[in-house]
Amino acid sequence: MMMMMMMMMMMMMMMMMMTIHDDDDDDDDDDDDDDDDDSDWMMMMMMMMMMMMMMMIRMIMMMMMMMMMMMMMMMMIRMIMMMMMMMMMMMMMMMMMTMMFDDDDDDDDDDDDDDDDSDDG
Repeated sequence: MMMMMMMMMMMMMMMMMMTIHDDDDDDDDDDDDDDDDDSDWMMMMMMMMMMMMMMMIRMIMMMMMMMMMMMMMMMMIRMIMMMMMMMMMMMMMMMMMTMMFDDDDDDDDDDDDDDDDSDDG
């Protein structure tokens, strides 16, 4: 079971990397680099989120199997801890995504406006 999980993860990661690299290569040839980069970034984030969700589902399945096989409290606790870690990772990813986009947009506009006003004054 664990080996299957690892293999699936590796395959997904490889697919992700391949698609992202291919997209980047294609974008270099195009004129609109910024737009394409943004879309690639969003696609990557979506892929990551999907992977996280898959991991969560697998963890739940594993937990159920463990409970059926052997009623060990330690196993349950360990699985729950792993689930908590996954949730934290997802939250961190969301925070990073929103912060990066917000900071880039807001700071640039505010700084430019402030500088222009002070120069004119």
